Amino acid sequence: MNLPNRLTLLRICMIPFIVFCMMTELIPYHRLVALGLFILACLTDWLDGYIARKYNLVTTLGKFLDPLADKVLVISVLICFIELGFPQVYLTTIVIVFRELAITGFRIIAAEKKVVIAASKLGKYKTTFQMVWVVLLFLPITNAPYSMVTEITMYVVLILTIVSFMDYIYKNREVIR
Repeated sequence: MNLPNRLTLLRICMIPFIVFCMMTELIPYHRLVALGLFILACLTDWLDGYIARKYNLVTTLGKFLDPLADKVLVISVLICFIELGFPQVYLTTIVIVFRELAITGFRIIAAEKKVVIAASKLGKYKTTFQMVWVVLLFLPITNAPYSMVTEITMYVVLILTIVSFMDYIYKNREVIR
């Protein structure tokens, strides 16, 4: 197994620790620890992609695991925020979960036809904005400008999630036929 795929697996293994730190009060500064782990996980996403492209280590396993790791990371943390009483994340989380389940189903159909569909640039922007939004949700700042930035970021995430879904389906429509 190459280094990029190991970094992706590390990101997947970090998810339960992030969730635990978000939901427990047993660890001092637990939300700050969760934020640090989340940022570290996001950095492994960037790093595994950089290494895979730079050293020509892109694999079919990586094309499958990397987006899966991103989806599970973001959705897990958003579900924790819902449980912690952040009502502003409900709708966007539902849209994200719908998109990711639909795309996963679409990828299964493509795989049956021996077609591997890698993430698009628009999908990568979507993931980046989702991760930035999650970081903003972690920050305990409650002043109006911060809240406005967080809300605008949420709307950008919502729009990118929908637009990237439509783009993905359109660009790969032959797989459905």
